[in-house]
Amino acid sequence: KWKVNILLRNVQVGRGSGSPSLSPFPLKLETYLRLAKIPYMNDHSGQMSSKGKTPWMMYNGQVVADSQFCIEFLKQNLHMDTDKHLTKQEQAVARALRELTEENLYWTMCYETFIKNPQSLDILLKDIFPRLKTFIFKTVMGRVIKKELWGHGIGRHTDAEIWDIGRKDLTALSLILGKKPFLMGDSPSEVDCSVFGMLAMIVWQMHGSRHESLLQGELLNLVKYCERMRDLFWPDWKQRCRGNGFVNDNHKLYTF
Repeated sequence: KWKVNILLRNVQVGRGSGSPSLSPFPLKLETYLRLAKIPYMNDHSGQMSSKGKTPWMMYNGQVVADSQFCIEFLKQNLHMDTDKHLTKQEQAVARALRELTEENLYWTMCYETFIKNPQSLDILLKDIFPRLKTFIFKTVMGRVIKKELWGHGIGRHTDAEIWDIGRKDLTALSLILGKKPFLMGDSPSEVDCSVFGMLAMIVWQMHGSRHESLLQGELLNLVKYCERMRDLFWPDWKQRCRGNGFVNDNHKLYTF
């Protein structure tokens, strides 16, 4: 449908073992490309963007960094809108949900994984890194994340206060979702890509975390939501996760 050449640069270590990405943001962008039915090609070379992060993409030779800026760029240049079924007010609510998820909940997850429970990374990375490299990764990233958490402000709080923030954010998402199939109603929209990308980390990768326990206990509708998004947009989920059934899709062209 679209005459485009998109290279989606995924997280530096490629596919994850529990989900198709170790980071919520590459998963968010790739899910959006599938929602919008935009042909794309993954590049798992690990090269970082000019902003020092992933994902980033190349569109007909033009480089765009940051998952949200990639989406905005595609919307503008392909004249498409996956949220056209939403009212202006609903679009504003969707933006607020994305900000809650990516700018608040995300940092509680970083704290939980790298500061509170770094041992969980041993399981997460066992199919990706050898043991020594995992130890180095945990040590280096732990220092980086601790500095970023302090700069953000959330890292200045106590453990109990940080968890209270994460718990309330997840509870808010659960209440807003309710019994709806998707966050904004009967049809998926852009915000679902963001929230799914984040919650997928909790459901399939943050094993033993307080976040996972909350979802698997009191907030099961968020787990069902993730399964619904996975089944709809990722029929190849198992093949895209490292481990049994994994198929390397580096430079594979996806068309719809």
